[in-house]
Amino acid sequence: MKVLFFDLRDSEKPYFDTNEFCDLNIEFFEESLGENTKLSEEQYREADILCVYRSSMLTEKVLKKFPNLRIVSTRSYNFNHIDLRYCKEKNIAVLNVGQYGEKAVAQYGLGLIIALIRRIKEAVTDIQNHRVNPKLYEGKLLNNITLGIVGCGKVGIELAKIAKNFDMKVLVSSYKEKPSFDGVCNVVQFDELLSMSDVIFLHMPYTIENYQIIGKDEIAKMKFGVIIVNTSCVDLLDIEALYNALESGKVRAAGLDILDSDFVKGKSKELGNETMSTKNNTKITSKLLEMPNVIITPHIAYNTVDSINTVLDITMNNIRDFCKGFNTNRII
Repeated sequence: MKVLFFDLRDSEKPYFDTNEFCDLNIEFFEESLGENTKLSEEQYREADILCVYRSSMLTEKVLKKFPNLRIVSTRSYNFNHIDLRYCKEKNIAVLNVGQYGEKAVAQYGLGLIIALIRRIKEAVTDIQNHRVNPKLYEGKLLNNITLGIVGCGKVGIELAKIAKNFDMKVLVSSYKEKPSFDGVCNVVQFDELLSMSDVIFLHMPYTIENYQIIGKDEIAKMKFGVIIVNTSCVDLLDIEALYNALESGKVRAAGLDILDSDFVKGKSKELGNETMSTKNNTKITSKLLEMPNVIITPHIAYNTVDSINTVLDITMNNIRDFCKGFNTNRII
């Protein structure tokens, strides 16, 4: 079967140097696939499988160019860059990757938390500008911190376990208790978590129901001087409300690993049947980037060699399983 593999990164190349896929004819492209992509008529016609990352935008206009397409496989958990309606209509299978980097994301989340609590960015910025004021860099001991985790799935429980090793008190908001919570964290109501936590960590899949689950009203219920960390989806957090709270001091610091390319460029995002403009958010992002107490990174929490290889393993197994008649990690 012919596979067109887009968004190839240098860190993915060693995987294909050391693994053979004799049953698949794979053609690699470093660029993303989108409406401006130019391929030959033969490439469009012969492609059975498209393998992409989130940076590829598979609109109906793009997908229509591949008359014999059978599979779209995304090397990501999220799949909002793919026109599912069109794929379903044309009986094109869409495959994704489930949890693959929970340890990496949890460890990165703790790194952001420590950096913000200990004011590392402020200190680094000052020393680069040849000034030092130790009073501005005073932090707290982790064992005196209450960590509230919103969205305690595999990432959340990994972070909870790590936090317990630092003697942090850990609260989670969950609709049900799980055996993995025992001796690690306490399940509380969402509003109680907001009011009791010194640090709030946000990580959950995006749905219409949890759009801006942290907004102006939720921030108002938090402690003065709270720290907010989001390693998940941009739409879970109202960044205008966050910016205002940072300006007022209600939120002392924030760590955001959530700004994808569409958000940064100010394009629009689909929200159910509506469209949310991000132009105003892009202006706010520019202001956030200038704040010494805000750390913004480009969605790299999972970005380890280990996680990348795991993603590729799952992706290639998904494709092979489908060809054998199985529906492993099939969305539609």
